[in-house]
Amino acid sequence: MQSRQFSLPRQRFWMALAIGSFLSLTFTNPVMAQEQLLRTLTVTGQGIERIPATLTQVQLGVEVQGASAAQVQQEVAKQTSAVVDFLRSRDVKQLQTTGISLQPNYDYSDQQRRLVGYIGTNTVSFRLSVEQVGTLLDQAVQAGATRIDSISFTATEQAISSAEKEALRKAILDAQESADVVLQALNFSPKEIVSIQVNGASAPQPRAFKVEQLSRSADATTPVIGGEQTVQASVTLQISY
Repeated sequence: MQSRQFSLPRQRFWMALAIGSFLSLTFTNPVMAQEQLLRTLTVTGQGIERIPATLTQVQLGVEVQGASAAQVQQEVAKQTSAVVDFLRSRDVKQLQTTGISLQPNYDYSDQQRRLVGYIGTNTVSFRLSVEQVGTLLDQAVQAGATRIDSISFTATEQAISSAEKEALRKAILDAQESADVVLQALNFSPKEIVSIQVNGASAPQPRAFKVEQLSRSADATTPVIGGEQTVQASVTLQISY
């Protein structure tokens, strides 16, 4: 009896050989094997820097009530001009108008609406050092200001920029220290930083001051204390071991 030999078609033979070679290269490729064995630790560090708030952002103005719109508007303009002239003489920074309004004033007693006059306002904002603002507020009222709407504290732009850099530096050190603690506890040694993600440093928001806290005594200088602001930063490191 004659033996019968079976053979794959030539095209299928070479295809099978190519697939087998590809699989062999895939499993023995040292670069891919090394990537599969790469071990990394991801840690995030926080940095905080506190800086003094040396600048005060103030909004104040004039409010007048009267019988006629023209009368109110004229009086508001007169008193506001006196306040602005005073502020300019004190060399305040970033002086600008923040609001102007003139509206009717109604009496709603006896379930009826009755026009009793008009209310006019004109407000301005400016910046000044914390050390000067207490005395200036008292003098602004004497110059004609009838309302102090808001006060907030902030640091200088230069101080904030420096604080952001210092907070980032502290965040990096914090991340590295955390990585050292984890790796040492597991008897591993850090090799190199694979990636760095700077989550950013947040500039502090101006800290608001309650106007109700201002002194109402005509014989005393209004006390104003700026306090501190906090700048925070976050950094994420991926470290191989």
